[in-house]
Amino acid sequence: MLDQNLATNYIQNNDRKNLEVNQIFSSADNFLSRHIGSNSQEIDAIINILGFSNIDQLIDTIIPHHIRYHKNLSLPEPKSEHEALAQLKSFASKNKVFRSYIGMGYHDCITPSVIQRNILENPSWYTAYTPYQAEISQGRLEALINYQTMIIELTGLEIANASLLDEGTAAAEAMSMSYFLCKNKTAHTFFVSSLCHPQTIQVLQTRANPLNIKIIVDDHRTFKCDDNIFGALLQYPATDGSIHDYRCFIEDIHEKNALVTVAADLLSLALITPPGEFGADIAIGTTQRFGVPLGYGGPHAAYFATRERYKRQIPGRIVGVSKDVRGNPALRLALQTREQHIKREKATSNICTAQVLLAIVAGMYAVYHGPEGIKNISLKIYKLAVILKDGLKKLNYVVSNDPFFDTINLSLEKDRQNRIIETALEKKVNLRLFKKGVISISLNETTTVDDIVELWQIFAEQDKLPFSIEEVINKADFHLPLNLERTTPYLIDPIFSSYHSENELIRYLHQLEKKDLALNTSMIPLGSCTMKLNATAEMTPVTWPEFSKIHPFVPLDQALGYGILFQQLEQWLGEITGFSGISLQPNAGSQGEYAGLQVILRYHKAHKEIQRNICLIPESAHGTNPASAVMCGMTVIVVKCDKNGNIDILDLKQKAKMYEHNLAALMITYPSTHGVFEKQIIDICSIIHHHGGQVYMDGANMNAQVGLMRPADIGADVCHLNLHKTFCIPHGGGGPGVGPIGVKSHLVRFLPNTNIEKYMNPYDIKEVNLDSIGAVSAAPWGSANILVISWMYIAMMGSKGLTQATKIAILNANYIAHRLSSYYPILFKGDSGYVAHECIIDLRPLKKQTSIEVEDVAKRLMDFGFHAPTISWPVIGTMMIEPTESENLPELDRFCNAMIAIYEEVKMIASGEIDRTNNPLKNCPHTAIEIACDEWNRPYSREKAAYPSPWTKKNKFWPSVGRIDNAFGDRNLVCSCDGMEAYKQD
Repeated sequence: MLDQNLATNYIQNNDRKNLEVNQIFSSADNFLSRHIGSNSQEIDAIINILGFSNIDQLIDTIIPHHIRYHKNLSLPEPKSEHEALAQLKSFASKNKVFRSYIGMGYHDCITPSVIQRNILENPSWYTAYTPYQAEISQGRLEALINYQTMIIELTGLEIANASLLDEGTAAAEAMSMSYFLCKNKTAHTFFVSSLCHPQTIQVLQTRANPLNIKIIVDDHRTFKCDDNIFGALLQYPATDGSIHDYRCFIEDIHEKNALVTVAADLLSLALITPPGEFGADIAIGTTQRFGVPLGYGGPHAAYFATRERYKRQIPGRIVGVSKDVRGNPALRLALQTREQHIKREKATSNICTAQVLLAIVAGMYAVYHGPEGIKNISLKIYKLAVILKDGLKKLNYVVSNDPFFDTINLSLEKDRQNRIIETALEKKVNLRLFKKGVISISLNETTTVDDIVELWQIFAEQDKLPFSIEEVINKADFHLPLNLERTTPYLIDPIFSSYHSENELIRYLHQLEKKDLALNTSMIPLGSCTMKLNATAEMTPVTWPEFSKIHPFVPLDQALGYGILFQQLEQWLGEITGFSGISLQPNAGSQGEYAGLQVILRYHKAHKEIQRNICLIPESAHGTNPASAVMCGMTVIVVKCDKNGNIDILDLKQKAKMYEHNLAALMITYPSTHGVFEKQIIDICSIIHHHGGQVYMDGANMNAQVGLMRPADIGADVCHLNLHKTFCIPHGGGGPGVGPIGVKSHLVRFLPNTNIEKYMNPYDIKEVNLDSIGAVSAAPWGSANILVISWMYIAMMGSKGLTQATKIAILNANYIAHRLSSYYPILFKGDSGYVAHECIIDLRPLKKQTSIEVEDVAKRLMDFGFHAPTISWPVIGTMMIEPTESENLPELDRFCNAMIAIYEEVKMIASGEIDRTNNPLKNCPHTAIEIACDEWNRPYSREKAAYPSPWTKKNKFWPSVGRIDNAFGDRNLVCSCDGMEAYKQD
């Protein structure tokens, strides 16, 4: 059965045909031939097996003619890797890498080379998927529990998640959590200190509006708390650098049964009292300065820590400790019932993507430096700030904030202020204009003594100083006030004192790397997740200093290269989708959903139809869809699907009519979540428009559309694009993601605000777009640093390449459906009898026959060296398979052969040849330790267990733990390194 590789046999037995695709692959320097896995001969073979004469005949059969885009996309001609890198380098050269002392939660830092090379630039780390299959994700799960432990110990709180998107979003999540936890249901006011970072305030204002939360921005020292307060946010140290003792204020808030969130600079917590010790209920912030490049604003991992009693309300993901079937410690995502894709419209958060890759970098930064190293870095910055302050006082400047950690404020007259700013720019130095008459200077890990001297010279307005650096240092007082000093230890777990030499750290990282299955191991055929090639040429520019070392709030003329890149990417995405406006700001798919729905609501409000708050969502929709609608203050009404997985048109019409006075939007995924092109999509959109609503398209399945159809042309008004799916930004083990939105012309003015001047100086009132929904991420351009990846992909593929990639993705999915259809029912097919870019196979008959569950098949695939497809979604007991265009025919056949071999094992169980409870599927995955044990009480051979296919003998991937007991871990929740010790065996 395993040898029936139909397409491979065709290649061996048939002459190569002259297809149009041969011409596309004619150039040796054509990136398309490197991105698409199969060569033209293999593609020809698959087409023949499916019964078509060419690929266009297949596409014409699958995609309804009336929704096709029948032109070539208007994109530049494709460039080779070398040409694209050269052009991007020319853009990069237009960026100016100044020394930025702007602060505001963003600081230049040093990424240890060993971490940059072995994590940030390593496909074993950046091409892995979210660790839902924990047995083959133990490496990054361990790295994440190191991260959580770091956050817990530095903040002084009891539980932390595995990262959020950015500090502003984390603050908004804290506000929402506080709101939903508040027992006083008449309390709708959230206090925000006026000394919080301005970009955080703006994100909070955007997120508060749809929930009818009132934001009060005021001085915590004079604010009088009342019963309407459900929560408060404080900055520590404040945005002006000052360190406040918040104990009395927190006591007042707690007296009103409200919760307090503290946005804390993580590095400062090595020196000053952690939030958990002075009463904070929640601590949030960014881990950016723990070795993560500035990147013009992102991606960066935000942290979120809270009290143990709120463990079931904490947003995002938590890595927890459990045990496998042999009692060994094992890690997995804990408390998954909190996640929005399960809670759907009952969710209190729509966060889906974390910032796993960046959280791992930050956690390893702490592992590399250890407690003494982190303290030394913090002390160095603080001492340099003290020296800077003392020298400026000698120059007769007034320092208006004390105590401080890394930031000082100087009061000066306006004329001198302008001269200082101009002099600094001439010396390639950025200072922060905090407010009229005040300049702010924030130091960082890269700051040197020479930099301090240069800053003195700028403020002295001459190079010759009236004092020496030695004189200032000798007289400096480096003591913090006793009531602010940290007295408790941190980073005490052995993990933070074990790997301080590069040799040790490299081996540790490699040890973790070997525990994870990523795209550099084998295909990851996850339906809806589009795990495709992340080419090296696309990834290379991410760490170029011209892109990675730019502060998000520098003057625009210092980021002209980024500006060109943004403009081109917006134009290209607009052409690909047909939309008039694109916003690159949303830094995850969930944020794109939120922003798109907010744009729709703002549109209705502008037309004085604020009553429109009903969101129709098909029952097959992604779980983030109803969660996002709820976070926008909308009411979710579920629309039925028919037996073929299509939207029930009659039910849609009835509900659109029933709610027409309140109908705001329909959220729809296209091709559908069931993996088919619904012929009636234009009629579906027309129904919604007829009743006054707007159509939001979830762009998760855009990989089946590019070049063949455009969302705007079929009736969508808004669509978010998962750049970490269709446009090649890697998943990073669970993040980063990017979720820009496209809108039609009537919605352009409502797009998220990217007015950078407003971010830089919120105290100076300027003309802004009042129609905009505001800010949805902390940085004006979201995760700007990784947009270079998608730019490279589109630049190298061009119009024909992108279109061909879509065709091959559809071809590959239909090949897998064809090969597996004799063994597993294909649950949904379009009217054509074919699937789109993914197929759903039904494993429920196996359970009826043998009690084999879909999870058993998923774990058995690990023994074959594969990550399982998406399981039990959108239908329980099924697998959704998406091979993408990047996998070649031999890899497709290996996967199909594995699934067929598993089917044969199930048949043997059904016939009684193999025991129903003691069999390879119930006992998998099989670890090397298990195979090597003296005792083997299984009624099948060790070879059958560990080497079930020929290719595993050539290249065996070993799961590092056996089947994990998830329930045990949830009953005994431990989310720090301490829990690992309880299960370790000699």
